[in-house]
Parts: sequence; structure tokens; C-alpha cells
Amino acid sequence: MSKKKILLLFPDGVGVRNYLYTDVFKTLEEELVLFHNFDEQSEAAIKNITNLETTVKIPVYSESLKEKFFRELISLSRLNNNAKVADNNTILTNWKSSHQSISKKIFYKTIEFVTSFIKSYKTILVLEKQYQNVIRRNPFYNQIKKILEEISPEKIFCSHQRGLQCATIFAVAQDLGIKSTTVIYSWDNLPKARMALRADNYLVWSEYMKNEMEIYYPEIDLSKVHITGTPQFECYENSDNIINKEVFYETYNLDKDKKLICFSGDDVLTSPDDPKYLEDVATELIKAGLDNQYQILLRRCPVDVSGRFDEVVRKYQELIKESPPLWNFNQNKNWETIYPLVEDVKLLVSTAYYADVVINVGSTMAFDFAMFKKPCIFINYDQEKKNVQDWSVNIIYEFQHFKSMPNKNAVIWLNNKNEIIETIRVSLDGDNYAAMKLWSEVVLGDYKNASSSIKNMVIS
Repeated sequence: MSKKKILLLFPDGVGVRNYLYTDVFKTLEEELVLFHNFDEQSEAAIKNITNLETTVKIPVYSESLKEKFFRELISLSRLNNNAKVADNNTILTNWKSSHQSISKKIFYKTIEFVTSFIKSYKTILVLEKQYQNVIRRNPFYNQIKKILEEISPEKIFCSHQRGLQCATIFAVAQDLGIKSTTVIYSWDNLPKARMALRADNYLVWSEYMKNEMEIYYPEIDLSKVHITGTPQFECYENSDNIINKEVFYETYNLDKDKKLICFSGDDVLTSPDDPKYLEDVATELIKAGLDNQYQILLRRCPVDVSGRFDEVVRKYQELIKESPPLWNFNQNKNWETIYPLVEDVKLLVSTAYYADVVINVGSTMAFDFAMFKKPCIFINYDQEKKNVQDWSVNIIYEFQHFKSMPNKNAVIWLNNKNEIIETIRVSLDGDNYAAMKLWSEVVLGDYKNASSSIKNMVIS
């Protein structure tokens, strides 16, 4: 008797660490088939790491103009609705309004014009049905149908809900009677109208996220929404992931006698002033004569290979050290080829374990450091000489996902460059873990048992 098959849909590499490096799909009796967008080299590496034997490449998806029109129309309509429901206009910053080419400007202006007439949520649901009809007329639908008929999986699991091609793949699964499950990848995704697909089951991190599903997608029956936690924090429970201190400090040229400040960068769009903030921390430490007591370890965002930190790192090379994320990243290839290496799990865990504090602009790294009861400092001031239309922390911290913070004391707020030294001292001397623990519980849910919870949901 042949084994039942589960199709693991990985449209890109962002979920590799969470769902292939953890225990989610280990020790299953079912046959696992990886349905992916990786290049041959990445595919071979991931097969070797995970012991997955069967892999199938997702065909090239070419979105038609009509598909794109409906997709973008739904996206902006939902953003408008979400901003109204949540009473938070920062949700609208997720709509990209600046475009270079004339054709794109015309296209998106048309979307904005049509959306101005959409006042009812029922209209959005009508558009969703039309979109489902349109994606079924793309030749990609028939390609996927043929593949799924050949593989004949009993179930399909998707590593995140955002991929454009995932909408069609899940539509085929629905038409073939294949039970489908997707995870909501991150704690900030739901208000942003980033739900490309429709599934039989939706896995969320916590009760907070389940409530968000009800707010932003009221048409989805709550019986389909399951709280499982997220496995991305399970790695902190395994002491084997902590690199030997001698090795860690020697590898990154750190001084064991100095306090360690981790500066974690965001991507360029989320926090374009990160290099300036890093320089602020460095200059203030030197000005206070504390560079003989402190050192800075820079961990940039894994997908940020812009080189924007290079100048400040060179300028303060005695104070600032780097621990580049260990990700597969080929700038000459597509986003789909980007994925974390297994070694990066240990690097991240060890960074949080050995560092005394982390500084950033509203990063999820606050939760990573909370795993070891380490404080997080959120930068809360703008750089000088900024235009009123420029990026600002005043917008960042109004984002909807920060409304989950039950107590502002969960993190330490750095409100001015001149307060850097005092804020660092307060972070090291104070105790804000109780407030941070409460926020972690709200956002992360039962992360310690996430792998088993997700596994049970997928195979049930």
C-alpha cells in the first residue's frame, strides 16, 4: 500500500527555517513532496539538509493583466477597509503609490479611481469571486492541475499566504478536492491585505491573530482558523544551538571583557536611516569614553545586501563588528532563491544569548532576545534634515501590529540621540522582562509546542 502524500508548497525560501529546519514535518509516515521555486543548486542543498526525497518545480507563472487588475483592486479596497475598521491610516502605507513608468502610473491611478467607488465589503467579496474565476482561466491553472493530478497528494501545506502563484495552486487543490492548509507567516501580515490564497485551514500564531482574522476577513469561518504558535522561536529552547563562547567571540572578533550591544538592521524600505542610527550609537559611546567597555555587533537584515552599512563599519572598525546572516543569496537570481542556511539558526540564537541588549527600529528581534530575557531598545527619533514626506518613526510605531503591545514598557524607548548612553545603561540595569513576557505571550502564543501543533493540524 502506497503512502499518503503531503505536498509542501514553498513559493520562496522565507519559510525554510520555520518549517523545514524544525520538527514540523519530521517523523511523519506520509510521503512529503516539496513543490518549490528554488534553482537547482538550492534545491539540492535543501534536499540534503532536510532529507526530502521528492521535489517538483513550480512552473513559471505569468500573471495576466486582468488578474493583476483584480488583485490590486482587491488589495487597495481591503487596505481602505482595514484602515477604516482599525481606525488606523498607517495601514494605507502598504499601498505603493509611486511608480516610474507611464504605463504603471496609468494602471495604478486607474486602480485608485475605481477603488474610490467601492464602499461596501460585499463588493470586495464579489471582486474576490471574480478574481477566483479569472485565475482559473490562466494557462498556469491547467499546468498546476496536471501536476497535482499526477502527484495526487491528499493534502497541501503552504509556507506562507502571500505568494501570487499560490492563489492558483490552492484553487486547483480546491477543485480537485485536496485539503489545503496555509500559515499566516508573520505577525504583521493580516492588516496589510496579504492573503493571496483561500484555504481549508489557516494556522495563526495566537489568539490575537485569530481575532485579527475575524476583523479583516469576516467571511472566513473561524472554525477554519487554528491557533498553533509559530515554530521560528523553538530553536531557542535547544541549548545545542548556542555556539561555544570561545568560538563565537573569536569568529566575530569580539572582546569577552566588554559588554555586547547588538544592532539589528531592518530592510532598506522599512528603516532607511539604520546606518545613521548605528553611527549615532558608535559616536555617543566614543564621546562618553565607553568604547573600552562596550562593543557593537551588527546583524543586518538577511535580504539587505545593499552595502549601506559598509562606510560606518569601516569608520568605527575597532568598535563595530559584523556577524553577517548566513543565508543563501545570489544577487543575480530571483527572490525565490533566498533562504537561510542551517548555520544561521545557531548564529541568531548565539547572538541573542551572548549580547546584553539589542537596538533596532521596531524589529521582531525584540522577541528573539526576549527568549533569553534580554532587553530591546526601540529607536524612537528621526534623523535631522528630513522632509515632512520622508520616512519617520512617528509612522512606524503607529503600524497596526504594534497595537498588540499591552504595555509600552515591554521595550525601552530611545527618544533622542543625546539619550543613547543613559538608555543603554537603563536597559542593562533595569528589568522590563515582565512587560516583554506579556507582549510575547500575546503575539507568539504557545511557540514551544508549535511544531507538534502544526504537524497535527496538517495530518489530521
